[in-house]
Amino acid sequence: MDAAKLNSKIDVPADALKVLAELSQEINSSLNLDEVLSTAAALIKRLVDYEIFAVLLPEEGTDQMYFRFAIGHRAEVVQHWRIPVSEGIIGAAATTGQAIRVGDVRSDPRYLNALDAVRSELAVPLIVRGRVIGVLDVESSELDYFTPYQQSILTLVASRIGTAIENAKLYEHERSQSETLLLLNEVGREANSSLSVEEVLRRAAELTKRLINYQIFSILLFDETDNVFRHRVTVKFGQRVQEKFAVPAHEGIVGAAASLKRAVVVPDVALDPRYLLINPETRSELAVPMLNKDRVIGVMDLESPQLNYFTPDHVQALSILAAHLAVSIENARLYEQLARDEARMERDLSAARRIQGALLPRLPGPEFGLEIAARVVSSRELSGDLYDFLRYGPQELAIAMGDVSGKGSAAALYGAVAIGTLRSLGPQKHRPAEMLRAINGFLGERRIEGRFMTLCFATWHRGRHKLRIANAGQEEPFLYHGGRCERIMLAGFPLGMFEESTYDQRSYILNEGDIVVFHSDGIGDTQNSSGEFFGHTRLAELITANHNLNSDGIADRILEEVDTFSGGAHPFDDRTLLVLKVK
Repeated sequence: MDAAKLNSKIDVPADALKVLAELSQEINSSLNLDEVLSTAAALIKRLVDYEIFAVLLPEEGTDQMYFRFAIGHRAEVVQHWRIPVSEGIIGAAATTGQAIRVGDVRSDPRYLNALDAVRSELAVPLIVRGRVIGVLDVESSELDYFTPYQQSILTLVASRIGTAIENAKLYEHERSQSETLLLLNEVGREANSSLSVEEVLRRAAELTKRLINYQIFSILLFDETDNVFRHRVTVKFGQRVQEKFAVPAHEGIVGAAASLKRAVVVPDVALDPRYLLINPETRSELAVPMLNKDRVIGVMDLESPQLNYFTPDHVQALSILAAHLAVSIENARLYEQLARDEARMERDLSAARRIQGALLPRLPGPEFGLEIAARVVSSRELSGDLYDFLRYGPQELAIAMGDVSGKGSAAALYGAVAIGTLRSLGPQKHRPAEMLRAINGFLGERRIEGRFMTLCFATWHRGRHKLRIANAGQEEPFLYHGGRCERIMLAGFPLGMFEESTYDQRSYILNEGDIVVFHSDGIGDTQNSSGEFFGHTRLAELITANHNLNSDGIADRILEEVDTFSGGAHPFDDRTLLVLKVK
C-alpha cells in the first residue's frame, strides 16, 4: 500500500501530520545515512514512544540483515547479530513486505530473543519501488503496547524513510568509490616510486591495508623455473610471517586465479574443492592475478575468517592495485637486473651488448597492416637509442623511438627505466601528446642531473588508416605520401627537463604504399671525409628513390648509403631506423 492510499485510510491528527512533514523535510535534507537514521529515530519517538528502536539493512552478498542503527539494544547484539531474512519477526516483515505487530513475543515462535525484557514488537518493512530495502523495528517491555494506529503511522513513516535511506546509501557508495579511486591513484604513484622489488612488495602490503581491512594477506610471485608460486610477503593478523611453502602453478585458488587470469572470489572455502588447507581459520578467500602484458607474474591473495567477506568493490579495488603493482614489480625487476648487469658491463662490455640486443622488442606481425623494419647500429658497446611497440588491441599499434642523453651503461639504464615507464603508462594513455606529457612528468619527478631523453611517439590505427604523432625533441620522422617525401615538422622539449612541458600532435590518413621513417640523429649527422653531413635532403631523396622496396629493403638501403658516405668509418653516434610501410 503506497503512502497516499494509506494516508487517505487513516485519520492522522494535526500534530502527527506536522511531525510527518517535519520528518520528510529533515531526512531528505541530508545524504549522510547516520544523520538520516538518527533524525528519523528522534522524530518517530514523538509519534510512537518506543523503548527499543532499530533499522536493519541487508548485508551485501548474503541473505542476512544487520543492525545499521539501533537505540536500546545491547552492543554485542548490534555488532555481531545477523538475522537471516527467513527468520524472526524482522525476517518475516522483510519476506512478506507487510508490517507485523506482536502483542506478546513469548507466544510467538518467530521471536529471536535479543533482550529478555521485551514483550511486544512492531516490525515494518522499508519498501522502495516495490522492493524491501530494510526493516524498521520497535519494541516495548509492555504487553500489547503497539496499536493498529501506530502500525499505520509507522508504515506511513517507513515509506518516507526508505527513499531517504536509498538516496543516502547511493551517495555513500559513490563517495566511497570516489575516495577509493583517489586512493588508488595515490597508491599507483607510491608503488612506482621505488625500483627495489623488496621495497615494492613491502609497500604493497601497507597500501593494500589502506584499501581493504584484510586479516591474512600474501603476495606470491611466479617462479618459472619450478613452475610454482612462492610466498614473498605474508601478513597474518597484523604480523608479517615467513612462509616457506610454494603453491604449484595450477593448484588451489591461487592457481585458479593465475590460470583464468582473473580474480577468483570464494565466499566459503569449505565448499570449494580447490581450497588448499593452509590457514585453518580461513573462511573466505580472494585471489587476484598480477598481469604484465598478459603474463602472470604473481598473485595477490587475501583470506578472511568471515564467510562472504569479500565484495565486488574489494575485487575492483584489488584488481586495479594488482595491475599497478605488476608494472612496479616488473620495473623494479628490470632496474635491479640492469643494475647487476652494469657491474658486469665494466668487466665484459661485449656480453652487455648481447644482452641489450636480446632485450630489443619483437617486431609486430602483419596483423596491423604494416611492414615494419628496425635497425640499430651502435657506436659503442651499449646504445643510447631505443624503440618500442605497444599493442592497444587488434587494430591499433603504438610506435616509439627515442635517444637518451649521454653514452654507455648509464644511458642504457636510463633508457630501460624510460621503456619501463612507457609500458606502464601504455594501458592508460593512447593519445601521443598525452603519453609524452605523462612520461615527462614521471621523469621530471625523478630528475637526474644531466640526464634527459628525446622521444617521438605515434599511434597507427589499421581500420581508419590513421597515424597520430607527437614529438619531444627527437629527429622529425619522414613521411612519404602522394609521391612526395617530407619531414613531419613537430617540435617539443626533451623529456625530463621541464615538468610542465606540453606537446603538439598531428594526424594523417595514409594510403597503401605510404612510408614513415623514424631515425636517430646518428644518420643525418654522419660526416664524410670532407666534413659534409649526410643531412635530411639526402635521406628524403633516398626514401623517394627506393619507395618501391619493402620496409627491410628501404632500411638496408639507407644504412648502406650512410656507411658508404662515411667511407666505412666507425659510427660516432648510434644509427637507429624504424621503417613503416602501409600494406
